[in-house]
Amino acid sequence: MTDPIHRTPDDLSRLREVMRRLRDPGTGCPWDVQQDFDSIAPYTIEEAHEVADAIRRRAWDDLRGELGDLLLQVIYHSQMAEEAGHFTLGDVVSGISAKMIARHPHVFGDASRDKSPDQQSADWEAAKAAERAERGEGGTLDGVALGLPALMRAQKLSRRLARVGFDWDDADGAVDKIAEEAAELAEACAARDGDATEAEMGDLLFTAANLARLLGVDPEAALRRTNAKVVERFAAVEDALARDGLRPAPEHRARMERAWQEAKG
Repeated sequence: MTDPIHRTPDDLSRLREVMRRLRDPGTGCPWDVQQDFDSIAPYTIEEAHEVADAIRRRAWDDLRGELGDLLLQVIYHSQMAEEAGHFTLGDVVSGISAKMIARHPHVFGDASRDKSPDQQSADWEAAKAAERAERGEGGTLDGVALGLPALMRAQKLSRRLARVGFDWDDADGAVDKIAEEAAELAEACAARDGDATEAEMGDLLFTAANLARLLGVDPEAALRRTNAKVVERFAAVEDALARDGLRPAPEHRARMERAWQEAKG
């Protein structure tokens, strides 16, 4: 009989068998065998970001590969969970299928489909809130994952707060708050108080995430855009310095600033 890992079925059986063998204590890969949930979690986060990057670049061949890498993470965690007696991959698939069906009664049940996208989003959030209540997460901010990137978690927290009315009336209120937080940050810096400086910087960034929400701006996307702009402009700065026979260095700060302003156009 042909070894299942040398077949190419269009389901997950081959990949599951590959992972099972990699994790086999007697015959598997020593590196894979010694991994646990904590050691693999950073790779899971990294692969999710690489999926998003491929989408932003519209690199569809890359996306296919990155989705495979992300799928491997699901298989990896499920295999470790099965070994520990927690759950199986089948439980994962069954659970998410049931969740999607329950959250879409307008598709899988008798609920009306005659709703706006905003109403559908509100229904989705209501369903999630009910699920959190069933898990005993009764607080407004319960269940917002600690492992999210801090800026993304700040926006999720602020959305939860806004739903219960703990929010500014408009973006102007958040702009005023940013000015207040910036002043407090300046005071902490002037006092050379490291702990207070960190705390005030956090307050400023959280308020900025709130302002982004009120303006309908994705702060992660906005910051990625600025990061890309900085990379592009500083490449122009390096080119300008190279034409003068120079390289970036502290003693060339004034020349770099002029080149930066020229790159801005």
